[in-house]
Amino acid sequence: MKNISRRKILGSSGVAAVGLATIGTEAVFAQPGSRGTPNADANQNAPQVSYCINTSTIQGQEKSLVEIVKLAAKVGYNGIEPWIREIKSYQKAGGNLKDLKKLIADSGLKVESAIGFANWIVDDDAKRKAGLEQAKVEMDLVAQIGGTRIAAPPAGATNQTDLSLFKAAARYRDLIAVGNSIGVVPQVEVWGFSKSLNRLGECVFVAVESGCKNACVLPDVYHIYKGGSDFAGLGLLAGGTIQCFHMNDYPAEPARDKINDSDRVYPGDGVAPIPEILKSIFANGFSGALSLELFNREYWKQDAELVLRTGLEKMKAAVASAK
Repeated sequence: MKNISRRKILGSSGVAAVGLATIGTEAVFAQPGSRGTPNADANQNAPQVSYCINTSTIQGQEKSLVEIVKLAAKVGYNGIEPWIREIKSYQKAGGNLKDLKKLIADSGLKVESAIGFANWIVDDDAKRKAGLEQAKVEMDLVAQIGGTRIAAPPAGATNQTDLSLFKAAARYRDLIAVGNSIGVVPQVEVWGFSKSLNRLGECVFVAVESGCKNACVLPDVYHIYKGGSDFAGLGLLAGGTIQCFHMNDYPAEPARDKINDSDRVYPGDGVAPIPEILKSIFANGFSGALSLELFNREYWKQDAELVLRTGLEKMKAAVASAK
């Protein structure tokens, strides 16, 4: 396995989600020279990660994107993960994207990812074509503010139980082609509440079978749990496969079938095996962005700076616990 290149792995139809167990503990998607490549001192040194804030975490405080950028920088984050609608709202209010890009960079932040909902995966040809056009527009917005990645969830197919994963992989390849023309990489996102791509293995299948060198997935602690996957599956993915990881936690109650987005809590405040999750991805060379994504309505009632500061402290504590 060590002598098999990533190109060969991606080109092989035999490496699929249903067959990942046969790979053993060897990581897939290894990319020599990438930011996610493990190094010889990985066990001796603290993991090098970026602490990012997904703007949903303080959505209830109704802060502008400019205000969020300034707050994130003040608190000590390294990056932000805005929603496309926020970028558009900034534009609609008369903002210039070049100015926003400069503000983000001057604040010492990086746009690690962005959240969009283009219907790239749907069966309907017309809707999918429109979805790719939407994705192109959204990717361009992300690129204009300095971003290089965007989430690619199964928007439009969340109620579909018969989605072909092979067709989804081909459609993801088309989406990547759009992104390549702009310089933004779409990340197959796990959505635990969805009836398609709700499991980690399905998302990995789509990425593998796309045959694209820059294919990657966007995992989420809550969504992996909600969708029913085991966190052990993360141990099969080399660091470069995950460029951004949504950080959160979940309580013991409500039960898995009843829990929803609003139940997410700070990392370490729930029952998720956070240290084991982080140890697993760090062991495989992850050095991307840990992005705090919460929709907790109690947090939305609190001071935005307090929430951002608490979230950053919780993430840093989680990383420390994984050493």
